[in-house]
Amino acid sequence: MHVPPPLTAVARQAWRALPVATRRSLVHRRVYGAFPDRRRPRTFNEKLDRRMLHDRRPRLVTACDKLAAKEVAAAAGVLPARTLWVGTDVRDLAGRDLGERWVLKPNHRGGGLVHLGTGRPDVARLADVARGWLDPSTDELRMGEWAYSGARRLLLAEERLGVPGEDLVDWKVHVFDGEPALVQVHHGRFGDHRVRYYRPDWSPTEVGIRAARTADLVPPPRHLAAVLDAAARLGRGWDYVRVDLYAPAEGVRFGELTVYPGSGLTDFPDDPWLDHELGQRWVLPPEVAVSTRLRRRG
Repeated sequence: MHVPPPLTAVARQAWRALPVATRRSLVHRRVYGAFPDRRRPRTFNEKLDRRMLHDRRPRLVTACDKLAAKEVAAAAGVLPARTLWVGTDVRDLAGRDLGERWVLKPNHRGGGLVHLGTGRPDVARLADVARGWLDPSTDELRMGEWAYSGARRLLLAEERLGVPGEDLVDWKVHVFDGEPALVQVHHGRFGDHRVRYYRPDWSPTEVGIRAARTADLVPPPRHLAAVLDAAARLGRGWDYVRVDLYAPAEGVRFGELTVYPGSGLTDFPDDPWLDHELGQRWVLPPEVAVSTRLRRRG
């Protein structure tokens, strides 16, 4: 894959001055080979583009606020990881016992920002790790991920699921109108990252992912039905949402609700057939299906 050279300072300034819709169009063309059809979005990523530019439902903010999403999951009977601390200054963690294994992350941002901690927190190190995490200007907003702007700007520490040495599999289930349609299975997220896509009946696909190697085929796991059931419950009432789950020995646990997977710019660039297939499954809400500009013209 061709990797473009880094932008110069002048180019970065010019890029940031562009309207969000223009930036998204240019990157979409670079990734998918064509500008998004915004009058009649058909593919999964074109409809995700429509959501990012025009969908302002409060439930998107709830999904992007990790603490609020945990409450939604718990109410649906899918237990999240236990929250150990919430705050804005990691110095408050000095001397605090978080247990042997824990995770620190921002409540209001995506992008894989996470720190895996062990034992007593080293607040000096954490201050370096989390520097900038609470800044109001984020990469998400520059690419149109509006709902993050409404999430509470907080840091949270939570229990780290699984056991030492275990490959805690990360399940990412694409759900349309409460029905799971595709399962991403991630192995070794913080090391030898490997991914495999399956259908809900566990038939494998040939879908690849540019950020990781393709994982070997594995037999259906014993907790597959429980994972799909949890994803269906959490996806009920959504036109589309990706439900991120874990399944350690103690049972299925909630990870996150993802409403802007890959910023609408990284999923299925080499698999246009799947981009179209999932786009057909996604029925946008009436208030989102037609853009504001087109409604005014009508």
